[in-house]
Amino acid sequence: MPQTSRRRFVTTVAAALPALALPRTSLASTARVRALDFVHTHTGESLSVEYARGVEYWPDALATVNHFLRDFRTGGVHPIDPGLLDLLHRLTSLTDTGRPFQVISGYRSPKTNAMLRRRSEGVAGSSLHMQGQAIDIRLADIPLASLRQAALEAARGGVGYYPASNFVHVDTGRVRHW
Repeated sequence: MPQTSRRRFVTTVAAALPALALPRTSLASTARVRALDFVHTHTGESLSVEYARGVEYWPDALATVNHFLRDFRTGGVHPIDPGLLDLLHRLTSLTDTGRPFQVISGYRSPKTNAMLRRRSEGVAGSSLHMQGQAIDIRLADIPLASLRQAALEAARGGVGYYPASNFVHVDTGRVRHW
């Protein structure tokens, strides 16, 4: 390319750059809002909550989720891992559900976990429920095996399949399944 043509090209591109500049927006302002719908099988409570946009989680919404997923036996509240909410949000996409998550168990206090361990050998002594990193769920419009498969495909933590008890356990621990 001759020197004059290169110079003209650079000058033309430089003059056009302001017109091509994107508006100054952050990822948080251009990303879609993430929302979840729940119904708790033990308390009868329901919750529809928008909890994040992009990389920004909304503290008031997280506090509402923490309360909703409290230990219904003791009333104990614990912070729920936002990554767990993102996993649930992913499951809504993978299953194409139109229904709320039916919550069987969210946060569990050490006292409740110990009581459940005495009743059943399937309860882990160091359960991630006690860390706010696990939830037991089902969806009214999705077969349990399909929910399990979606959780396995998400590959974001542990997946437990309990067809006799009619729920799937998901957590944000290491990727594993049982």
